Amino acid sequence: MSMMKAIEISEPGGPRALQATERPVPQPGEGEILVRIKCAGVNRPDVLQRTGGYPPPPGASDIPGLEISGTVEAFGPGASKFGQGDAVCALVPGGGYAEFATVHETNALPVPSGFTFAEAAAVPETYFTVWHNVFQRGGLQPGETLLVHGGTSGIGTTAIQLAKAFGATVITTAGSADKCAACTKLGADRAVNYREEDFVEAVKETTGGKGADVILDMVGGDYITRNYQAAAVEGRIVQIAFLGGAKAEANFSLLMVKRLVHTGSTLRARTVEFKAGLAAELQEHVWPLFAERKVQPVMDMIYPLSEAWRAHERMEAGSHIGKIVLDVG
Repeated sequence: MSMMKAIEISEPGGPRALQATERPVPQPGEGEILVRIKCAGVNRPDVLQRTGGYPPPPGASDIPGLEISGTVEAFGPGASKFGQGDAVCALVPGGGYAEFATVHETNALPVPSGFTFAEAAAVPETYFTVWHNVFQRGGLQPGETLLVHGGTSGIGTTAIQLAKAFGATVITTAGSADKCAACTKLGADRAVNYREEDFVEAVKETTGGKGADVILDMVGGDYITRNYQAAAVEGRIVQIAFLGGAKAEANFSLLMVKRLVHTGSTLRARTVEFKAGLAAELQEHVWPLFAERKVQPVMDMIYPLSEAWRAHERMEAGSHIGKIVLDVG
C-alpha cells in the first residue's frame, strides 16, 4: 500500500478545518517502526494545532495526533525491539490521525495486557505527561498531597489514579457535581466544584492547614496566585497548559516565603532519547499496574477517523470525562 487515509488541517480554524485526505504511507527511518494504526487518542494540543496555536516541531508530520495504538507493519534499519504484527501503543510528535505512522521503537510500548486498542491509544500522551510532571518534575512522594486541576480531563483522570496508586492524597477541581462524583469514584480524596467552592480553602481544610505538596495546573491565569496560596511550604507547582491565560498578576513573595518551586514543561518537542527514558520508566512502574487494572484509562467517546471534527467539538465543549479516541480501523 502506497497511500493512506488521513485527516489534515486545511487551514487554521474550527473543527471543520479537519478534512479527510490521502497521503503517502510514511517510511520508517533508522531505529523506527511503521505502525498500522488501529486507534488514535485526541488531546488538547491537537485542538491548539488546529487553531494555529501549536505548530508541529521541525521534522514532525503536520497531520495531528500525538498517541496511537496498532500493529507493527514494517521496520527501519536497526529496529529490533518488536516483531512483525506486535500490538503496540506509542507517543508520536504528530501523524496520529492516519492509517499509518512511523515512530522510533524506543517511544513505543507493548499494548498493556487485556487492553483494547482504544484503551491503549488513550495511554501514551497522558501517562507520559503525568509521569514526567507529577513524579519527575513535581517529585510527588507517598504520603504527600497532590492538587490536580481539571480532574475529569484525560490528564486529570490519569493523575488521580497514579497518585493514589503510589500512596498520595489527592484533591482535585472540576466544574460540576457529576464531574466531582466521577473524580471521587476514581479515588480522589476530595473533589472541589470550582464553580461553588474556593479550592484554596478546600485544600487548607483537607490538609489541616498545611497545603498541597504538588499542584498540577493546566489553567494558569488567576489560578497562579491561588496555587501559591494553596501550596504547602516547599511545595512544587507544575504548569502544563494555560487554558485560563498565560499572563497573570501574581504575588511572588509567596515563592520566597514558602520556598516554592514553580516549573513547567512541554513534551512534544522533547528528544526521542528523553521520551525513551519516560517509556522505560512507565513500563517498569506503571505497566504492572495496568496488568492488575489498578489504574486504567477512563474512556469517554470513540469516533470514526472520518469524524475527527466531532471529537474536537466534544473536547472544546468541555463535557467529556476521560479520553476521546478515534477509531481508525
